[in-house]
Amino acid sequence: MAMAMPALGIQPRFGAFPTRVQIAHHASPNCGPRRGGLVPRYVVLHHTAMASAAAAIARLSDPAAEVSAHYVICKSGAVTRLVDEDQRAWHAGVGEWCGLQDMNSRSIGIELDNDAKAAFTEPLMQSLLALLPQVLARWDIPAENVIGHSDMAPGRKIDPGAHFDWPRLAAGGLAQPYPHQPAIDSGADHGVDPATFRAAARHAGYTADVDDAALLRAVRLRWRPKATGRLTKADLSALPPRP
Repeated sequence: MAMAMPALGIQPRFGAFPTRVQIAHHASPNCGPRRGGLVPRYVVLHHTAMASAAAAIARLSDPAAEVSAHYVICKSGAVTRLVDEDQRAWHAGVGEWCGLQDMNSRSIGIELDNDAKAAFTEPLMQSLLALLPQVLARWDIPAENVIGHSDMAPGRKIDPGAHFDWPRLAAGGLAQPYPHQPAIDSGADHGVDPATFRAAARHAGYTADVDDAALLRAVRLRWRPKATGRLTKADLSALPPRP
């Protein structure tokens, strides 16, 4: 039996965001106890990459699929809880962040209704801005521990993708702040040694064992989504301090 969650509706400890969000319940069987007595210390954001939120909810509730998430937020802003927050949902899979594995036991997974090809809708973002402060406050999760699936599974996952508005979350204290305005490559930028970049990326949390190309893509998805081409000093300077 699931343990009782901390009370819903507590006062967020963040800025001026919507404070109420209606949550529907659709229990998924794809969950279990968190291992080793772990509690949520991270939030992992995903995109569904499916035709609709209803299709995503169906898949995340299908025992044969063996995947789930704690929440799904629809384009319309509707929020559905599939797994209680104290339980281990199956959303993160193989990966690593800050040297930690089994991120399913360490995190809360939020699926966002988006096809990876377009911007996230404003109603969806408004619901996320209402839900996130409550989740973080319930479990005393620091804002810098809100990460993307692509952060902890570089080379394997790209969600929530290049269209997700990380700066909006960061500006509101709901994600790791940007160290400065996103860097722009210049003609005088002669590049960076990959080993130097890897060391800096590991210090920022990117500890998964992947090749140089996958690591660069993951960092850019989060910190420089419009960047292309070879590794540059702008990629290095875009990395934040370790969360």
